[in-house]
Order: sequence, then C-alpha cells, then structure tokens
Amino acid sequence: MAPKLQTARAVRDTRYSPDATVRGWYHSARWQALRLHVLSRDLYTCQQTGVLLIGKHPAPNSPVVDHVIPHRGDEQLFWDIGNLQAVSKAYHDGEKRSQEQGWS
Repeated sequence: MAPKLQTARAVRDTRYSPDATVRGWYHSARWQALRLHVLSRDLYTCQQTGVLLIGKHPAPNSPVVDHVIPHRGDEQLFWDIGNLQAVSKAYHDGEKRSQEQGWS
C-alpha cells in the first residue's frame, strides 16, 4: 500500500476511535444484518425526507443507515436499533453532516 494512501486511511479510521475498532463494526456481518433490518423496518424510505431509497451507491437516493444520535465510538449507541434510521445518501451527506458539525 502506498504511504500516502495508508496515511489517508489512518486518518479516516481514527475519526471515531483511536484504535479503529468502530470502522471494523461497519464491516461486520452483525452490522450488515442490522442494516438490512433497519432498511426493511423503514420500508426503504428516508425517514427525514420521504424519498424512496432505490438508488445504487453513490446515487443521492441510495440507502444509508444513520445513527440518529452520533455514537462517537460508544458501542451501546452504535448497536442500538432505536438509534438507527434509514436515510438517503443526499440527506446523510448534506443536512445530517451539517447538524453533526454543529454538535461537535
């Protein structure tokens, strides 16, 4: 792996957790199953805008499972199904990101 790419990944991976544990959660079978459960529960509909989540990543209407309250590495918040909602990539990358920057 090129040093520059490795450095970029290291920065990304430590955004939530110094040991990159949280990044691993997103790649787990447990997360994939929970993600599908949330999307099904929410009928593949953005819970903030009502948009149908039928796009394929990176389309604006592709599905994202979002933490309502940012988990910031808190394992209990991360896995809490009551803290998860289906949203569109457009909402997640726009409005939600703006909100979270205000919460910092």
